[in-house]
Amino acid sequence: MKVILFGATGMVGQGVLRECLLDGGVESVLVVGRSPTGQRHAKLREIVHDDFLDYSAIESGLAGYDACFFCLGVSSVGMNEERYRHLTYDITLAAARTLARLNPQMVFVYVTGRGTDSTEKGSLMWARVKGKTENDLLELPFKAAYMFRPAGIQPLHGIRSKTAWVQAIYVGAAPLLSLLNRVAPKYMTTTEQVGRAMIKVARDGFPRPVLESEDINKL
Repeated sequence: MKVILFGATGMVGQGVLRECLLDGGVESVLVVGRSPTGQRHAKLREIVHDDFLDYSAIESGLAGYDACFFCLGVSSVGMNEERYRHLTYDITLAAARTLARLNPQMVFVYVTGRGTDSTEKGSLMWARVKGKTENDLLELPFKAAYMFRPAGIQPLHGIRSKTAWVQAIYVGAAPLLSLLNRVAPKYMTTTEQVGRAMIKVARDGFPRPVLESEDINKL
């Protein structure tokens, strides 16, 4: 399986990249991002690209892939709906539409979050935008598309959040997060489990297009 990964420098993306590089069934990984990951691996290739709304300059390098793991995401804190929609919906759909055209047999996996609003009519702005993003992704002509909705995610294997205060919380709460992952899989998963589950659904499929934390952990 040949994989394209977006968001490889973020916390979730770091975990997904790690699992892809470890998995013997993943032949190669192409990372598309604004900055290099700093990693070196025989299976890893990177394209540094600045315009996440226009991929015409690099289209020739995006064809021939079996799966895309889209892990880009931003917090909606302090952001108005127009800006959040641009960074969430517009950027995601620009990449997905390009990939659907170039790779109609691709499986597309998108990370959203627990509480995403599929009706697009709820009171929470971020949930409506995420719901619209999910719904439109599911309409694209991919082989299959899956929406991952984890609740809490514990970083493992030295993976760090790029936000200092968030990383400090993860470090301080690590024992509690480990306990929650064991006793409350509905509310907690890990970067390793997310990465492994993405690979599995891309390879074997899943009965439903939307996966919550407990589905991710079971996989």
